[in-house]
Amino acid sequence: MARYIGPKTKIARKFGEPIFGPDKAFEKKNYPPGQHGNNRRRKKSSEYGVQLKEKQKAKYTYGVLEKQFSNLFAKAARSKGITGEVLLQLLECRLDNVVYRLGVAPTRSAARQLVSHKHIVVNGKVCNIPSYTLKPGDVVGVREKSKSLEAITSSLSTARYNQFAWLEWDQNIFGGKFLNIPERTEIPENIKEQLIVELYSK
Repeated sequence: MARYIGPKTKIARKFGEPIFGPDKAFEKKNYPPGQHGNNRRRKKSSEYGVQLKEKQKAKYTYGVLEKQFSNLFAKAARSKGITGEVLLQLLECRLDNVVYRLGVAPTRSAARQLVSHKHIVVNGKVCNIPSYTLKPGDVVGVREKSKSLEAITSSLSTARYNQFAWLEWDQNIFGGKFLNIPERTEIPENIKEQLIVELYSK
């Protein structure tokens, strides 16, 4: 299964924000990577450069590779509604993202690992496909055998339940319900989706 396994703090420094979650190394070096760091005089980015950077930020944030991302964009372009918003909604509907949003995992990459290792069930059935698209009404839970896993219990102990209006967590069943597809205003990610649409429209 293809995924990005390179240095994460370096990527976060490139975008100027901790896109992979809390990062102590990023806090210490909150400036662009490279030999000269803050002192380097950076040329003004071209319009294409700005658009490309925004697409890369979205890809790294959600842990999606190039081909998957372009396929999602094509799907968003065919759908009704504003293409950029639909793209972010499709990314939010991914199983690994919802596991992360529910607080079962501290990061999206950890959520992806839990899914691929068959610790997560959807509507009572084991699902090991991180890119699985959830539909309103689907129930995402932790597999019975995995409920005592330290990685899951420690993540849930620090999670803020029902932080997102489109998700509903039930501690009694160790699961959450995907209530509806989120509106753009409900998605907290700092991504300028219109720049991505402009990039693909060229």
